[in-house]
Amino acid sequence: MTPASPRRRAAVVGLGARAQLYTEALTGPHADRVDLVGLCDVNAHRMAVHNEWIAAAHPGRTPVPAYAAENFDLMLRRERVDLVVVCTVDRTHDAYIVRALEAGCDVVTEKPMTTDADRARRILDARRRTGREVRVAFNYRYNPVHSAVREILASGGIGEVGSVHFEWLLDLRHGADYFRRWHREKANSGGLMVHKSTHHFDLVNWWLGTRPETVYAQGGLFFYGDTAGGRRGLARPYTRAHGSPAARDDPFAVHLADSPALRALYLDAEHEDGYHRDQNVFGPGVTIEDDMAVLVRYASGATLTYHLTAYAPWEGYRVCFNGSEGRLELLVDESTWSRPPVRTRTSGPVMHGAAVGDGAGRTELLLRRFWEPPQEVKVPTGEGGHGGGDVRMLADLFGERTDGADPLGRAADAVDGARSLVTGLAANRSFESGLPVRAQALLDV
Repeated sequence: MTPASPRRRAAVVGLGARAQLYTEALTGPHADRVDLVGLCDVNAHRMAVHNEWIAAAHPGRTPVPAYAAENFDLMLRRERVDLVVVCTVDRTHDAYIVRALEAGCDVVTEKPMTTDADRARRILDARRRTGREVRVAFNYRYNPVHSAVREILASGGIGEVGSVHFEWLLDLRHGADYFRRWHREKANSGGLMVHKSTHHFDLVNWWLGTRPETVYAQGGLFFYGDTAGGRRGLARPYTRAHGSPAARDDPFAVHLADSPALRALYLDAEHEDGYHRDQNVFGPGVTIEDDMAVLVRYASGATLTYHLTAYAPWEGYRVCFNGSEGRLELLVDESTWSRPPVRTRTSGPVMHGAAVGDGAGRTELLLRRFWEPPQEVKVPTGEGGHGGGDVRMLADLFGERTDGADPLGRAADAVDGARSLVTGLAANRSFESGLPVRAQALLDV
């Protein structure tokens, strides 16, 4: 009989909206294996909100000790932390990851692992030096339909893969949200090629079992920002939506006071750090792209054509694989349309997908082998966020360890994080130069 693994002591750093996924998991389904012993953030109010939510879900539970960001190392020592979950602003991931590794902790980090090649090298060096573990939270690997794609390709269902076409659409609610928040500045997020597309580039690396070699890309700010908004008559004269009459009927504005979660986490927390979660998507200061096309050549010889659009009327994606024995096609409608005006009345801080109630679409996976009629591959829909991917990922991260037991290899480490990142970094470089970029010249992983 295998002895039970010892209980772990975890801390979460960065207590914005995404952290709720982890605080709920660590105080609920996985509390029998992991103790949540520390919260750390630049904003004390946000930590207090998470403690209120935890107390409401688990009456009588002692509040989780909260530490200011400058006391992160003190928290690790005092609370005897051995697992750190990093959910901070992307550009600060590496600082917390490296300090946690050097303190003897393992790390789970939200994607992207970091925002540039130097930071990625720091993480990889620290992981090698300390021997500790870094896991990147690529929940899309755990979505049942994505796992089915991996199984079909790995089993030779369409033979050798020659090319992939991948189109991802962000609707007018979800896409716009990246232009309201800190993500709108490339220095914070690396742009959508890093912050968002790292999910998609990781999927292709994982699906094909390969790594990128050469990247060529074109992209720009076509729809959002002050120039485009002014040219099309979409711009409104406000800096942030809260308290602005000009934003009242703007379908691109988010009204924090409409959502108890957004009000608590952001509007009521502004007095501490001045962060505005509801900036004008057609205002000045946007330095990221909203329409991007990428061509990638992989070590396997396969090519990828990829397009990300952040202003679509519906949300979802299409992926098609062309192989030596057929073709595999995946279509996912996450929402069929965006209802104006956008007013967030949900209990949680949800900004995208079918979860906001606009009518979910459909998921269709078609196997088209040569000389055979198309075969629809039925995959059960998962419960929870990201098609059931969140629940499965959390079980893998915090449940009974099953190292080596997953034939699909869904667990993503720091090397996987770096390989997903390098495609986006090379694309950003190609945007600037107009030339193809060798991925390994940026980051050799």
